Amino acid sequence: MKNTIIGVDLAKEVIQVCIYTNKKVHSNKEMTHDEFLAWLFKIKPTKIVFEACGTSNYWKQKATEAGHEAELISAKLVATVRQNQKTDKNDALAIVQASQLPDIQFIKGKNGEQQQLQSMLRLRELAIKQKTASSNQIKALLLEFNIRVSPRNGGLKGVVQSTLEDAENGLSVEFRQALDAAWQHYTCLLESICSYDDCLESAISEHTDCKRLLKLEGVGTINAINLYIALGCAELGTFTQGKDASACIGLTPLQHSSGGKTTLGTIGRHVKNSILRSQLITGAMSAVSHAMKRTAITKKDEWIQALVGRRGKKCAAVALANKTVRTAYAMLAKGTEYKAELLPVKKDILSDFKLKCV
Repeated sequence: MKNTIIGVDLAKEVIQVCIYTNKKVHSNKEMTHDEFLAWLFKIKPTKIVFEACGTSNYWKQKATEAGHEAELISAKLVATVRQNQKTDKNDALAIVQASQLPDIQFIKGKNGEQQQLQSMLRLRELAIKQKTASSNQIKALLLEFNIRVSPRNGGLKGVVQSTLEDAENGLSVEFRQALDAAWQHYTCLLESICSYDDCLESAISEHTDCKRLLKLEGVGTINAINLYIALGCAELGTFTQGKDASACIGLTPLQHSSGGKTTLGTIGRHVKNSILRSQLITGAMSAVSHAMKRTAITKKDEWIQALVGRRGKKCAAVALANKTVRTAYAMLAKGTEYKAELLPVKKDILSDFKLKCV
C-alpha cells in the first residue's frame, strides 16, 4: 500500500474513487457515501487525496480517523492537470496525477471547531446581506409613493409605522399588510444578527487562542475568529511562515519578476477571501485613527504615526493589517501572549506613577 495513491472526487450524491498502484490505474469506480465510509475503515492505511470542495474537510477528518494519510488538493490545480473532458472518472484520475507533481502544496483543511465557527460567521454574513437588501427594497418601494426615509422623520422604522397608521394616504389594506410583513421580516433579520453575535461571543470565550488574539490592535470578535480559522491551529500547520499567511490573505504587494528584475505592485483587487481582508483592513483603520488622536504610548503607535505621515492612513491600515496577521501567526504557532512594547519615556512615567501610588 506504500505505492498506492487514492484520488477521490467528491459529489453530492456519489463519490468517485480512483486507485493508482505501481504507476497503473488499478480501479476507478463510483461509490455511495455509506459505501465509501465503510470502505475507508476496511482498507489498509494508505495515502488518500481529496479535491478541496464542499464536504472535503469532513471526509479528510474521517480518513485520518481511519488511519490514512489524508490530503486536500486545490480544485484549480486539478482542473489544470485534467487532460480530457470533465467527468467524475477524469477528475479522480487528475487528482492522482496532480498529487504527484514536484513541490506540490496541499491544503491543510480545518478541524471541527473551525468549521463550526466558520458556519456561524457565514450565517451572520448572509443575514447582514439580507438585512441590507430588505431595507433597500422597503425604502425604494416607499419612494414610489413619494414617501422618503430620513433620520428627521424617525428613520425606516418611523416612516413605516407612520405610513401604516396614516389612514388618509390612499394605500389599500392589502398593501399595508404586505408592508407590515416586509417590516416584520426586516426586524426578524435584525434579531437573527444579534443572536449570531451572541453565539460568537459565547464561542470565543471558550477558545483560548481566540481570546489571546483579542489583544491585538484592531482585532475584535469577528477578526479574532477569522484569524483563528484562516491561520489554523498548531497541529494543522496551514502555513510555514507568517508572511505566507499574509500573502494568502492578500495583504502584501503582488510581485512580478522576469529577467532578474523584480517589480512590486499593489495588493490587488481579486483575492480568494475578500471578506476577511476587508474586515482586517477595517479593523486596522479603526486602530490607525485611534492612534492618530493621542500621543504615542507604544512603539507600534509611534510606527503608525510615522507611516501615516509618509504614506497616509489607507496605506498605514494595510500595513498594520499585514503586521497583525504575522503577529497572530506567531502567537498561534508558539502559544505566546501579545503585549505591546511601551516607549522608554512612557515606561519611566508609569514606574514613577506606581511609586507615587505606593
